[in-house]
Amino acid sequence: MRTVPTTSDLLLRDARLVDGDALVDVLLRDGRVAAVGPALSVDAPQVALDGRWVMPGLWDAHVHLTQWALARRRLDVSGATSAAHAVALVAAAPPPPSTALVGFGFRDGLWPDEPTAALLDAAVGDRPVVLVSGDLHCAWVSTAGLRFLGVGAHPTGLLRESEWLPLQGVVDHVPEDVADALVDDASAAAAARGVVGVVDLEIADNVAVWRRRTAVRPARLRVRAGVWEEFLDRVVREDLHTGDVIGGLVTQGPLKVITDGSLNTRTAYCHDPYAGLTGPNARGVLAVPPSRLAPLMAHATRHGLRCAIHAIGDAANALALDAFAASGAAGSVEHAQLVSWADVERFASLGVVASVQPEHAMDDRDVADRYWPGRTDRAFAFGSLHRAGVRLALGSDAPVAPLDPWVAVDAAVSRSRDGRPAWHPEQAIDRRVALESSVDDRGLTVQVGAPADLVVLDADPLTAPLRGMPVAGTLVGGDWTHRTF
Repeated sequence: MRTVPTTSDLLLRDARLVDGDALVDVLLRDGRVAAVGPALSVDAPQVALDGRWVMPGLWDAHVHLTQWALARRRLDVSGATSAAHAVALVAAAPPPPSTALVGFGFRDGLWPDEPTAALLDAAVGDRPVVLVSGDLHCAWVSTAGLRFLGVGAHPTGLLRESEWLPLQGVVDHVPEDVADALVDDASAAAAARGVVGVVDLEIADNVAVWRRRTAVRPARLRVRAGVWEEFLDRVVREDLHTGDVIGGLVTQGPLKVITDGSLNTRTAYCHDPYAGLTGPNARGVLAVPPSRLAPLMAHATRHGLRCAIHAIGDAANALALDAFAASGAAGSVEHAQLVSWADVERFASLGVVASVQPEHAMDDRDVADRYWPGRTDRAFAFGSLHRAGVRLALGSDAPVAPLDPWVAVDAAVSRSRDGRPAWHPEQAIDRRVALESSVDDRGLTVQVGAPADLVVLDADPLTAPLRGMPVAGTLVGGDWTHRTF
């Protein structure tokens, strides 16, 4: 029996580690793992785990936390199979008092009919309706909804990319205390899924937002707060580098730049045209040209910031990697949904992280087959990226997919959902790799000296079903943020 010096500690008794056979105790002290071993002798508060599994807590590497918190309360139209179906869902919803009805989640890439303002108007009359797409890159709006957004006449009522993105704040605007309470509730739900940290890439002045929030109540999760170009000057002026503490559990995150659109909106920037599309945008939309991107990334790098570059189409990924090479920046490509084979190798040689959202592959497989025919062998190419030596970081892009890392891990491993055959199973990764890509590069073993950010499970994460994994407890810095036993 080993004896460990004591301070104000927490001892987790009879834990089962991933890959471990014997039960061990885990001592937490001052927010870190102080000791791991059998039958530790220590005078400290104890919690009996009774053989439950313990591993490092899970991270979601790409979240829009406020939008996720709001979307959890919005009309869900994600199940709509046509524009007419979506309109029926809207017509059946009770109208909110004195504001627009906001829905979320429609995906029109496979619909047989066109979403138009006239179609909404015929069902709801002069009622303002704003339906945000599942990929966040467009909105479908009634005529009254256009007025609500401050938009004049529009030929279709379907606002895409630059027409829509500057207007997101109109529907996302709620009183600060309301937004903060919703985010706290969403954070509690994330903790219940074993989440200990997120990279928050909300389109906002995230330094100001998180300083306000942490002044009122401590964050439940570790948060890396991304910065957008329009707020970069203040971060530079304050000499905030990636990793610097903003307040409590919140640190400065990377510079976020969106360089192209999305697959569902058919605006991700590709080398080849989308099937069935013609005209100047048939290859998608390039939002930030290389002549602007590389200098911006170099500027951020000089001031101690990592970069997180949104690129979905293969041409956008190539240009993002060019910018990493030219600027000397470190960081990630966010999404990397369609990648040329040569660029798989460039990810590895440049040391760029592929920050990917595996559940998107399940949401988008049919849309990809329709609009990227002959290319989907290199779509959501997690297996090829991993085999090339690229570090993967798994996330959700919530609210685009649920903030639940077990869902992401399952999608990465199975390439299947709802009993369908695996989609390009050669691009699957094994369970261990997927889990290791979800714990902030910490590995699956509880290590002495590491932060006491842990998840306690009622099932073996290496063998049990992943979706719906039973999470018994979550600790951040040695404090329980979720516990069921």
